[in-house]
Amino acid sequence: MRLTLRPLQLCGPLVLIVVSALLIPHPTWPQQQETPDGPAAALSAALAAACRASEPGFATYLTADNAAAFHALPEAQRVAFLKRFSLTDGAGKTLASSDTHGRVVLRCQSPEQTVEFRFGDVRLHENLAFISVTVVDTQQVQFGLIRENGGWRLLSLGLVLLDIPQLSAQWSLEDLAQSEDEAVATLRKLAVAAESYRRAFGNLPKSLAELGPAPKNEISPEQASLIDAQLAAGSAGGYRFLYHLVSSEAETSATFELAATPDDYGKTGQKSFLLDGSGKIHGADKHGSAAALDDPLIAGEKAP
Repeated sequence: MRLTLRPLQLCGPLVLIVVSALLIPHPTWPQQQETPDGPAAALSAALAAACRASEPGFATYLTADNAAAFHALPEAQRVAFLKRFSLTDGAGKTLASSDTHGRVVLRCQSPEQTVEFRFGDVRLHENLAFISVTVVDTQQVQFGLIRENGGWRLLSLGLVLLDIPQLSAQWSLEDLAQSEDEAVATLRKLAVAAESYRRAFGNLPKSLAELGPAPKNEISPEQASLIDAQLAAGSAGGYRFLYHLVSSEAETSATFELAATPDDYGKTGQKSFLLDGSGKIHGADKHGSAAALDDPLIAGEKAP
């Protein structure tokens, strides 16, 4: 993977539980010289465990309630949680060092990506600590920690409490929305491919398979090499795609419809979509069934 970092998404567009004013660090709070068991060391260890995809290691630095909630998540959600927390796409190795002021610098290096976290000063207030962390070339976020059972545990991100069950539910909704956006984009891609086929061969394809890849220098009406093999088979991104040719006496005026339906309703998508003969896309939550022409147009589409 190229060296680009996703924005930190632990606190998405939805507000969870806002930390009270008593938890917001005040600029006059004392700064702490870090110790081996201090909050910066705990945060560094939590990030390192997430980088290595170590679920037990990461859970060590969660509060008791959040540790229980984390262990209760399905395996796929635990894996996704660690990836989002460390901003990586897979297990990596860590390298810890310090800057000229003695503050932690943690690098998480996976096979295709490197992320660097630069810690700011530690601000303490009784059993609370706040640390500003700069993710190089992206943004800055503040972590809150609380002393619990003799150690420092993750409490918050920014002004939002770390609530794992609620974050998991929020991320699932975000993932569904992204999958649905990709399905709409794929419908448009297929529509462009169908029109390219018409320009090349004088008529529309009879199926998605005819848009699929061809052997080198053997492009034909049966294999036009306009889409990849997976999409030609009618599947991509957790959605199934169906192509329907609308008959017409004149090939030049024939139209087509394209439908997108989630493979696993509620997990790979909720909405079904239909691209009509005029190129407009309809969409609605059909509980896994196909969308229809009388379903509403999606946002951004205007009725003819």
